[in-house]
Amino acid sequence: MVGALTRMKSYLDYGIFQAIQVAATVALNGPHRVVDEAVEIYRKRRDCLVEGFARIGWEFEKPKGTMFVWAPVPEPFREMGSVEFSKLLLTKAKVAVSPGIGFGEHGEGFVRFALVETSTGYGRRSVA
Repeated sequence: MVGALTRMKSYLDYGIFQAIQVAATVALNGPHRVVDEAVEIYRKRRDCLVEGFARIGWEFEKPKGTMFVWAPVPEPFREMGSVEFSKLLLTKAKVAVSPGIGFGEHGEGFVRFALVETSTGYGRRSVA
């Protein structure tokens, strides 16, 4: 009896609430207009960022399906590493990026730009 109760309770306590599962199913099977709009927004942001950097000689491949752009630290700054380069971007260009090392050892040598737009509440925008 205790075993059956434990199994039944585990389904209720640890599973996703059924209403959430139903909502997810409806969202996945429903119209994708909102998704298509979001994809277009991120595509435009990505293209603007990557093409803008290409114009100043900082070239790298466009990501294919994410709201982040991973860029290699430019050669003249590579020795300083991703953390120091991120600090340089913040202090000199007022651009916040995430240093690649924060995502593991293989992230070193890269910075991550977020294509999301977050209001700080002070009329300014920030990216990370």
